[in-house]
Amino acid sequence: MLRSSHHVRSLLRYSQTAAAAQLQQQRFLNVHEYQGAQIMSKFGINVPPGKPVFSLDDVPKAAEEMKDEKNEVVLKSQIYAGGRGLGTFKNGLQGGVHICSVNKAIELAKHMLNQTLVTKQTGPAGKPVNTLYIAKKMKLKREMYFAILLDRKTSGPIMIGCSEGGTSIEDLAEKFPEKIIKIPVDIRVGITDDQALQMAKGLAVTGDINAAADQIKRLYQLFAASDCTMVEVNPLAEDAEGKLIAADAKLGFDDSAGYRQKDTFALRDESQLDPREVAADKFDLNYIGLDGTIGCMVNGAGLAMATMDIIKLRGGSPANFLDVGGNASEQQVIEAFKILTSDPQVKAILVNIFGGIMKCDVIASGIVSAAKQVGVKVPLIVRLEGTNVEAGKKILSSSNVKIIAADDLDDAATKAVAAIQNL
Repeated sequence: MLRSSHHVRSLLRYSQTAAAAQLQQQRFLNVHEYQGAQIMSKFGINVPPGKPVFSLDDVPKAAEEMKDEKNEVVLKSQIYAGGRGLGTFKNGLQGGVHICSVNKAIELAKHMLNQTLVTKQTGPAGKPVNTLYIAKKMKLKREMYFAILLDRKTSGPIMIGCSEGGTSIEDLAEKFPEKIIKIPVDIRVGITDDQALQMAKGLAVTGDINAAADQIKRLYQLFAASDCTMVEVNPLAEDAEGKLIAADAKLGFDDSAGYRQKDTFALRDESQLDPREVAADKFDLNYIGLDGTIGCMVNGAGLAMATMDIIKLRGGSPANFLDVGGNASEQQVIEAFKILTSDPQVKAILVNIFGGIMKCDVIASGIVSAAKQVGVKVPLIVRLEGTNVEAGKKILSSSNVKIIAADDLDDAATKAVAAIQNL
């Protein structure tokens, strides 16, 4: 089952003091379950057999290939979110994962493929199911938990394991922290045979201990060679013979390594992402959509956070976090305005710029050009301060663009909230 890194964060909570969370765009790649299985198999990791299907015409053949002795298969919705099994399709079908007979696979697939699945992690909008993963029904004897991620405390990879698996792993970690095994790995040395055996013993494997340790080593090799931010296997299971199988896995990849992991990054499914975040990423803008009505464009993450805070303080609600950075070009400003104006819930736009490296006159010219090109139909409030601020204000005041000028941040937030109330 695909999950967010909430499980991993929960486990780390009991091994170190968490740093204050920062609101930021999630710049790392996730892949679908079937893609993760394909990647893992290249490293010799045992995964359940399965076939992805993208149309209903592909379902009968795939189901026939994956059926077990009882003539049953598993249909798994492929989305970038966890909680699929307990999710609900907007057409009323309960559950995004189903075990069914081959004969019923096509009828069930009609209610899953190209439909929208809503889970606890998707929010009410849900995610589109453009792919079904038809997998062989596995006979698993027991389930465990295993993950590798980057640990801030040790400044390197850390392996986390538990002899008990399942979707409630974070609850188990809270109630029985002693059951969680944590083994830091020196990234300069890599995983050692002793560490792999220590993890295999901690997982209480019942089969060949050396074969289990080999699977642990292969999972680490995947993590290191693929520039992963996280490898979470839940469950890591044993079959009747005690063979370890990565029954379900969540892989995350570092976007900074995209240039050398081109094949992996080509797997990105943009249909699963907020189109505004996709657009922002193409122009190196940090954007996170929220549910408010005042669109924000700010240079600098800290200033953006302060802007959102003061909007709330003055009775408004921010529609987004948008940081154009300290040296945005005019084109980036234009694209930022396109993103803000494409959001129907935005009733006003607040631009808050502190000119340091980015000069106020340059950003003012960009704001005027962007407003003219995009066509801003909602109140536009602009606060400028810093380098060349007077020149910037002159550009704004002499333009034909209707702009509400603000003297400071508090004034800007107050005017933005008032502008919406006066609509």
